[in-house]
Amino acid sequence: MFSFFKKKPVAPEAPAAPVVAPAPVAAPAPDLPDLLPIEEPAEKKQSWMARLKAGLSKTSNNLSVLFVGAKIDDDLYDELEAALLMADAGVDATTYLLDALKRKVKEDKLLDAAAVKAALKQLLIELLTPLQRPFELGRHTPTVMMISGVNGAGKTTTIGKLAKHMQTHGQSVLLAAGDTFRAAAREQLMVWGQRNNITVISQASGDPAAVSFDAVQSGKAKGMDVVMIDTAGRLPTQLHLMEELKKVQRVLGKGMDGAPHETLLVIDGNTGQNALAQVKAFDDALKLTGLVITKLDGTAKGGVLAAIARVRPVPVYFIGVGEKIEDLQPFVAAEFVEALLG
Repeated sequence: MFSFFKKKPVAPEAPAAPVVAPAPVAAPAPDLPDLLPIEEPAEKKQSWMARLKAGLSKTSNNLSVLFVGAKIDDDLYDELEAALLMADAGVDATTYLLDALKRKVKEDKLLDAAAVKAALKQLLIELLTPLQRPFELGRHTPTVMMISGVNGAGKTTTIGKLAKHMQTHGQSVLLAAGDTFRAAAREQLMVWGQRNNITVISQASGDPAAVSFDAVQSGKAKGMDVVMIDTAGRLPTQLHLMEELKKVQRVLGKGMDGAPHETLLVIDGNTGQNALAQVKAFDDALKLTGLVITKLDGTAKGGVLAAIARVRPVPVYFIGVGEKIEDLQPFVAAEFVEALLG
């Protein structure tokens, strides 16, 4: 398990234009140890894995039982197809995984169920690894994050958790209550701000774009590291609200060149193929830079990440399995698959 965030090294002189592939730095900066992945204590990692396995136990049990004393035949493949579809992997990802698995079984002459299960795990890891990407901080000052999601996905709670984690990594954070659509959303964000001693920019009945613009200006003036914009929870079918989101995004660009630097979507891991539809709709409208998958606890099926990887491979920065701060962690493909298939 690695640290939540990856800070971007700061060169002695900033280049005139964004550098796509920075050259290796000959002499490390004094704070280089903070820039590298940091191993967490073994007991903390085990605790996270236990919670993740518990959250994905429904899918894990349905898949693992298929390989107990199974013969490698068409019946196994049929049962595996049904289990993957039930886990919300979707038709595209399920077909891809089964075709690849059959080829591997034939090419490697796999004869027992344990070997086939191991092959499926490897294929899943290869499918999901492109979604794994560290969240970088320090590329911009401030880093402006626009965060969206449908009502009930856990968006505002996720913002509070991310803000707290950023603080623990030495980042100063400013929040903006741009969710003026949902009742009590502003108050909920204010509670998180008070709990973490973070300033929240808000207006009692303000325009979301205006609130967002004010927050960026305040963040720049105060030299904040991160400005997080909470935008209204909505369904992608609410076209007028999606247009409002686009307006917020445009206004943020006027407030700071290149903003928002991160456009995140929070999705509920229990919503299955509906979650994939949300990713498509919000990505089409906003060009998402990352996802946060919440509520992978108990009833979650987990297969939706495979569907996302095949149909709309937007990076998954974080996954969550509960309400506590530590229940939100970076997405690591190998860990996720281990929890899914054991």
